[in-house]
Amino acid sequence: MKMQLKSVWGFVRRNLLTTLTILGVVVGIALGLGLRAVPDEGDTWSQRDVAYINYVGDLFLRTLKALILPLIVSSLIAAVGSLDLSLSKKIGGRAVLYYLATTVLAVILGIVLVVTIKPGSDREGDEVESDDVQSRNVTTVDTLLDLVRNMFPPNLVQACTQQYQTVLKPPAANPDESDIYRWTITGAYADGMNILGLVVASIVFGVALGATKRENALVLQFFQQLSHIVMKVTGWVIWLSPVGVTFLIASKILEIEDLGDMFGKLGLYFAVVAGGILFHGFVVLSLLFFLFTRNNPFRFIANMGQALATAFGTSSSSASLPVTMQCLEEKNHIDPRVSRFVLPIGATINMDGTALYEAVAAIFIAQLRGLSLSFGNVLAISITATAASIGAAGIPQAGLVTLVMVLDTVGLPAEDVSLIIAVDWLLDRFRTLVNVLGDSFGAAIVYHYSKAELDSTKNVEGAGLTAATQIPQETDPELVFHTDTILANGDERITDKNSRL
Repeated sequence: MKMQLKSVWGFVRRNLLTTLTILGVVVGIALGLGLRAVPDEGDTWSQRDVAYINYVGDLFLRTLKALILPLIVSSLIAAVGSLDLSLSKKIGGRAVLYYLATTVLAVILGIVLVVTIKPGSDREGDEVESDDVQSRNVTTVDTLLDLVRNMFPPNLVQACTQQYQTVLKPPAANPDESDIYRWTITGAYADGMNILGLVVASIVFGVALGATKRENALVLQFFQQLSHIVMKVTGWVIWLSPVGVTFLIASKILEIEDLGDMFGKLGLYFAVVAGGILFHGFVVLSLLFFLFTRNNPFRFIANMGQALATAFGTSSSSASLPVTMQCLEEKNHIDPRVSRFVLPIGATINMDGTALYEAVAAIFIAQLRGLSLSFGNVLAISITATAASIGAAGIPQAGLVTLVMVLDTVGLPAEDVSLIIAVDWLLDRFRTLVNVLGDSFGAAIVYHYSKAELDSTKNVEGAGLTAATQIPQETDPELVFHTDTILANGDERITDKNSRL
C-alpha cells in the first residue's frame, strides 16, 4: 500500500504542471462562458473590461515572448557549435526534409477534405464589414522574395525588432492603375521580430564556431552556459502557464459577440479545418513517427502534454518553444544537441497546421463566392499555401496575414479574410497545437536517425564538446564548465544521461 501511494505521488509530481495547465484551459473556457452571462452594464462586455480580464494572460505572453530571442540565439549557437560540421549538415538536412514533406502532406489533406466536403458550396457569402482586417497590397512573388530577403538581414540588431516587407504603391503618373504588377516597388520595415533571419545568422555563427572549436572552446562554453541560464529562467516562467492560459482563453471567449451565430454560419468550415488539422497531427504524424522510430506515439504525445496545452493557450509556436524544449529533453529524453538545433528551425519553417488551414480557407472562400477552380488553381493554392506557411511568423493569428497571399493566387480580394475571421481565433489554437506537435515529432525522428552518429562523437563528460575539441593546456581548470549539466536543463540527476538516451 505504501509503495502504491509512493508511486501515485511520484506520478502526480511528474505531471503536476501538465495537469494544472490542462486544467487552466478548461477553467478558462468555463470562466469565459460564465462571464458572458453576467456582462457589465450592457449586453456585451466592453473592450476595457475584456482588457482587464486579459491583463494577467498578456503579462504571461509578454514574458514568454521576451525569452524567444535569447533562447533561439543561445540554443542554436550552442547546439550547432557543439556538433561536428558534417553531423550538423546531416541533422539539418534531415530536419528540413521532414518539415517540407509533412507540410506538403498537410496541404494535400486539406485540399482533399475541402474539395470533397465542399463546406461553402451551398452558402451565400454574407457581406462582412472588413474594417477590422488590415491588409496591404502584395503579390505572391513579392511575398516569396521577402521571405528570402529576411533570411539575410543587413542589421542583426534591427532583426530583433523588425522585418522587411515589400510595399507597392500606385505610380504617380497613373494613380488609377489597376494592375498591381505595374505599381511602384518600395520597401519598409514592419514591427515584428525577424526570427528567420536570426535563425540563419545563429546557424552560420554556430557553424563557424564549430569549425574553430579548438581555438574558441571558451566562446562555445559561454553560449552553452547562456543557454543553461535561459532555460532555468524559462522553467520559472513555465510554472505561470496555468494562470496565464486561463485568462488568455477567457478573454478571447468574451471578445466574440455571438458564439451561437458564429458557429452556426461557419460550423462546417470549422469542422473541416479543425478535423483535418487534428487528423493530420494525431493520425498522420503519429503514424509517421511510429513507422520511422517504432516507438509508441501516444506515450510521446502524453509526455508533450505541457507543451501542447501551452501552445493551445498562447496560440504561438514561438512562445511555446521553451516549454517544447523542456518536455522533449526531460520527458522524451531527446538529446539537447538535437532538440535545440531542430526546434528553433521547426518553429520558424514547419507550420503544418497553418498550411492546411490556408489551403482550406482559400478554397472555402472561393466556394462561397461561387468561383470554379481549375486543377491549375488548386495546384497554385497548394504551392502558395506551403510557401506562405513557411513565411508565417510563430505568433497568434499570423496565418491571417499570409492568407492574403494565398487569396491573391485565386484572384480573391484580401477583404474576404473577414468572412472567416470570426472563427480564426479558435482555429489558430488548433493549428498552433499541431505545429508544435509536428516540430516535436520531427526532432524525435531526426534524433532517432542521428543517434548512432551522436554516440560516436565522444563528448567531454557526455555533452556539447566533441572529442576533437581540446581544451588548451594553459586554460584554468575552473573555467572548464560541465556541459552535461548545461545540456540537461539544470537537472542534477544526469549521471545516467547517456544510458538513458
